[in-house]
Amino acid sequence: MTLLSLLVEKKTAVLQRWCDLIVDTYPDGAREFLSGQKDRFQNPIGYVIIRNTEALYDALLAGPGSDAFSSSIDDIVRIRAVQDFTASQAVAFVFQLKRAIREQLGPEMFRNGFVEQLLDFESRIDDFALLTFDTYMRCREKVYDIRVDQARNGIFKLRERLNLPRKREESSQPPETGDDGRSLLIMKESRSGR
Repeated sequence: MTLLSLLVEKKTAVLQRWCDLIVDTYPDGAREFLSGQKDRFQNPIGYVIIRNTEALYDALLAGPGSDAFSSSIDDIVRIRAVQDFTASQAVAFVFQLKRAIREQLGPEMFRNGFVEQLLDFESRIDDFALLTFDTYMRCREKVYDIRVDQARNGIFKLRERLNLPRKREESSQPPETGDDGRSLLIMKESRSGR
């Protein structure tokens, strides 16, 4: 018997514990809902967690080069990137797999001498965590881009409401000061020679 065969045999228990640990990262009210509601349409976040943790687990068992990583990581991280998590909290779910494995397989692993195999498998999990962090950063960049676009559109709409003409130079140059409205005044004064 190898560690991989034991991980396959105990897959259901490990996945259940991993999902429980992920759900525990949410606030109390959300935690109860995520763990209690199993319907895909009434609980889309819980569904994404359950479906993708299984795909990620299978990909980790398959070894390096599995294509299932990127789409499954992306599905989970997109959700966590827009929630109230810090970067470390958002990607911590990856490391919780190590805890789930040790809790579910601990005595059997050590009794059968799988410590070295466990370290190799945990290295795969660490590599997976790095990919997850990269994905998280791409998602956060997208969120910030959307916020900047919304702010820019808001300024343009405000200018239109105030009947201020939109000049080519002003639309291509970023403001020179903070976003308190003084930047537009400073730009206008500097162009008029005051």
